[in-house]
Amino acid sequence: MEEIKSMLTVGETDKAIALLDEYIKQHPDSDSAYFIRGNAYRKKESWKEALDNYSEAISINPDSPAKLAYNATIEVLDFYNKDMFNQ
Repeated sequence: MEEIKSMLTVGETDKAIALLDEYIKQHPDSDSAYFIRGNAYRKKESWKEALDNYSEAISINPDSPAKLAYNATIEVLDFYNKDMFNQ
């Protein structure tokens, strides 16, 4: 997992997501893997995928840090002025 976290730090997001996909296949109850994959998708601004992964992490572990990340992502999305997209 540390290697995957390092990949995210240096911007190898797609490669990290691919490795997380494989890891989750082998460890489907790893809330930390879903949390990290949520972070990766958030970096890509793939909001739905980020929220889906955070939700999965929370369902596995209600005390997961994904709960804070989920709420923060919702706040970011609520902050956007959607009217600006229509200009």
